[in-house]
Parts: sequence; C-alpha cells; structure tokens
Amino acid sequence: MRRQHISSEAEQQHKADVALAGRREELLAAAQETEARFREAQARNAPVAEVHTLAEDLDAALTAAMQAAYAAQRAEIGPRGYDDRIYRRKAKAKRAVHALTAQAEHLLTLRETHRLNDIPAEPLEPAIEPLEPAI
Repeated sequence: MRRQHISSEAEQQHKADVALAGRREELLAAAQETEARFREAQARNAPVAEVHTLAEDLDAALTAAMQAAYAAQRAEIGPRGYDDRIYRRKAKAKRAVHALTAQAEHLLTLRETHRLNDIPAEPLEPAIEPLEPAI
C-alpha cells in the first residue's frame, strides 16, 4: 500500500494552524481578561454603550480563542488530515484530538450563548434633531 502524498496546500494550512495553535493560551487568557472586564461593568451597572462595547470585545476574544482551539485540533491531526477524510476521521478518535475538540466546542458554546443572551442592544440615538412644529 502506497502512502498518500501530502499536498503543498495542506502543508501550508498545517503551518498556519500550528502558528495559530501556538497562540491558543494567550488568546484564552485575553478572553478571560475581557470577560472579567465585561462582568465587572455589568455588576456596576455601567452605561449601556460601555457594556455593549465590552460585550462585542468579549465576542471577538471568544471567537479568536475558539478559532485557535480548532486550529490546535487540526494541527494535532497533522497535514495529511487536510486531504484525507478517512485519516482525519480516525485521528479525531484519538484522546488528544478529542480533548482539543471538546475545548473548541465548549468555546463555541460559550460564544453562542454570549451572543444570544449577553450582548445588549446598541443604544439608539436620533440621526437628526426633531424639527420644531410650525405654528
């Protein structure tokens, strides 16, 4: 049986995923810090505009951490997993990949829950001043 050749595109994607996966801990720490600032603003009843901005920052931080976690999963599978779906499926059953998948899905759930429940509506301000009624 001949071993399947790894395409250059798969190798490039793998290198990019390894680089992003290397920043996973940093991005998780940033998301935790952003969440702490968001929760603190909620606790002190900060203005809606400030809470909205912090909520969007938290959404971006959770998205970046989730993307890094999925990149770590793909990096753990290896470059062959980009081209060979059977190899990728078998690799996903391994303990290390399964743990990375669970972390990525947990971050995805946190982000989606945050988007559905914690982002307040942006405060509306009139675009123009109302005209005085003519008498």
